[in-house]
Amino acid sequence: MGTVSVTYRIMPTGVEVDMRGLAESVRHALPADVQLRGMQVKDIAYGLRALLLAVQMPDAGGIQERVEKSLSAVPHVENVEVLEASLV
Repeated sequence: MGTVSVTYRIMPTGVEVDMRGLAESVRHALPADVQLRGMQVKDIAYGLRALLLAVQMPDAGGIQERVEKSLSAVPHVENVEVLEASLV
């Protein structure tokens, strides 16, 4: 079994969301078999910012969907989008 590297864009519910708090909540929401490789806040437009999240996980069936579901369940997360996924 290999390893997959995935970059997610996590959009908050609005401009008033504390991005540091959101980042910490996202960090704790990741399943145990997912390794955090990087996180940054990126300005989008009109005060709206997104959280970019780079992770690595085993190439196992259903794990990417499980991660997306965990991230989507974090309070103040509007949506989760995969920007890039590749085998390592």
